[in-house]
Amino acid sequence: MQHIIDRFVKYITIDTQSDPENPEFPSTEKQWNLAHVLVDELKEIGMDDVTIDENCYVMATLPSNVDFEVPTIGFIAHIDTSPDYSGTDVKPQFHPNYNGEDIVLNKDENIILSPGYFEDLLLYKGQTLITTDGTTLLGADDKAGITEIVSAMEYLINHPEIKHGKIRVCFTPDEEVGKGAHKFDVDKFGAEWAYTMDGSQVGELEYENFNAAGAKIIVNGKIVHPGYAKGKMINSMLIANEFIAGLPKNEIPQETEGYEGFFHLHTMKGEVEKTELQYIIRDHDMKLFEDRKALFQKIADDLNEKLGSKLIEVEIKDQYYNMRKKIEPVMHIVDIAEEAMKQLNIKPIIKAIRGGTDGSQLSYKGLPCPNIFAGGHNFHGRYEYVAAESMQLATDVIINIVKITAERVK
Repeated sequence: MQHIIDRFVKYITIDTQSDPENPEFPSTEKQWNLAHVLVDELKEIGMDDVTIDENCYVMATLPSNVDFEVPTIGFIAHIDTSPDYSGTDVKPQFHPNYNGEDIVLNKDENIILSPGYFEDLLLYKGQTLITTDGTTLLGADDKAGITEIVSAMEYLINHPEIKHGKIRVCFTPDEEVGKGAHKFDVDKFGAEWAYTMDGSQVGELEYENFNAAGAKIIVNGKIVHPGYAKGKMINSMLIANEFIAGLPKNEIPQETEGYEGFFHLHTMKGEVEKTELQYIIRDHDMKLFEDRKALFQKIADDLNEKLGSKLIEVEIKDQYYNMRKKIEPVMHIVDIAEEAMKQLNIKPIIKAIRGGTDGSQLSYKGLPCPNIFAGGHNFHGRYEYVAAESMQLATDVIINIVKITAERVK
């Protein structure tokens, strides 16, 4: 397990934060830094066909060691960390034999990781927790997944008595800004199916996710001197407020769970003459998803009609869809992962992702791709943590999936 911890620390101390405002691919140059480290490490542990392409996708092969035909399977994790919080100068802290009490992340700034607020901490009593120092995110999303895949491949190389078919691995850029699968070469990858190692709690196994769209609202106003504004000024911020109020007030992230969808206002910039709102629209059910987009547009249209002018402009773009439609015809790939967990006495937690992974888009590109736990919690912020034991278990699940896949066709 110390080997896994050391590998994880090496990865998280390399800043790979992506940038949603940059249309370039990858969106930040610093993602190349970890990508090149991974190329060197994959070669060092003995992987074949190690490549890095012009878009920062790292791929490698572990050849089959059996003389019968086994489906080629893959494992995928993403290189970048979230733009929501700094990933620069990550200083991990270690808490062996966690006692279930508050953890002081930063004494000077009184930043405390408490099970009173984050109840999941109590799942890991007695284990070795790795946390931030309260000034950055940790990067377990998804450097825990990378660590687990590389560690599993190294273990399989060092233990040739474990029989397996051909295995492909890929580490992708820009997942956190929704572009991780955009330039993924499915044909080059050459797997029949794959698993993203990008979930959270131990046992998570997911093959459903949100249907997702991004929406931009531009409200145009008119600025004049406020002392002489009667009948002339049009305050775009007040109109934007009317638009926000028109959406269902309880259908927001902090009021929803499970299969409940939402509208999420994540960015707002405004002045009298122009206000811009950025939303994400989410729902697991495709009809409800389409209904949400239609409602969004209708509220804008109704306001324009009321105002007697087209002051509100709406742009809605679909981002990804629920992979359940593509996974259900090949449910044996979920069954294999479930069996791999059960053999390790891990209770599978099969639930819908309230978000998306690279696997969402990859499933629609012809690579069915369920998601498996990587072990981290509280992603995208200063309270992120992971238990070292969780990364060990995820590594063992990968190894078991490989074994079971070969055993089922022997």
